[in-house]
Amino acid sequence: MSVLIADNVTLTEKEFKQISDLVYEHCGINLHEGKKELVRARLSKWLRQNNFHTFKDYIRYVLEDQTGWEFSRLIDSLSTNLTSFFRERQHFDYLEDEFLPSLFKRKQQKRNFRIRAWSAGCSSGEEPYSIGITLLESVQGQGRWDVKLLATDISTTMLDTARKGIYEKERVATIPPMQKNKYFSMVSKEGHKIYQVRDILKNVIIFQYLNLMKEWAIRGPVDFIFCRNVMIYFDKPTQQNLVLRFWDLLDSGGILFTGHSESLTGVKHQFKYVQPTIYMKP
Repeated sequence: MSVLIADNVTLTEKEFKQISDLVYEHCGINLHEGKKELVRARLSKWLRQNNFHTFKDYIRYVLEDQTGWEFSRLIDSLSTNLTSFFRERQHFDYLEDEFLPSLFKRKQQKRNFRIRAWSAGCSSGEEPYSIGITLLESVQGQGRWDVKLLATDISTTMLDTARKGIYEKERVATIPPMQKNKYFSMVSKEGHKIYQVRDILKNVIIFQYLNLMKEWAIRGPVDFIFCRNVMIYFDKPTQQNLVLRFWDLLDSGGILFTGHSESLTGVKHQFKYVQPTIYMKP
């Protein structure tokens, strides 16, 4: 069986399996049989634009590219980068109203003024900038704090967008006006308004490439981790391994935030359930 694409080029079962195996081995994304149409649709335009006559030719080209750029672009094409500022608002409400006040109190008692967090799968930057705003707003009036947020993604394209921190007016519409004015500069580009993240916010965030399936060059412990709408791409064994690694990295009392369509059901762990998609390391 094969799937037709433009110009009578076909995606065979063998080629689909080869792509699926490569992606799974590299970054844990599980492209099961039901994803064949997605693979075909996402990659066919690129094949046409670059004059690849068969998927076999394209796969060979990806494997022979020593720079790794083509493989990175392949991963970019097959991963969904849907995000927005303050997406899944209940996480930010919990962070601001409950977790951070308690965290500040505990750390002040220990004379520890260091806050460390991680946005794993940061996409185009809306999530880490939302976390950064929440952190900066929360530390106001609390004295001097050393606040740093690591933001990582496997997509180099998304990381470039995140580092630039430039967003259309529609993208920042969910940010409260006072915070928007405080953390973004409005500029005019080709007759329309765009928003640039100010240095006060950029300076607390470190953007880095990271493959969750590989070794992490991250020093713990961290106080909380956002890994939302990432594990849905992984099978249960991969999820299991990832959750255990998050546990090891988190400080006692630390929080793991997962996506609204994700849960730790079927995954062995020691996290304490706080509320849907929020888990604490006791």
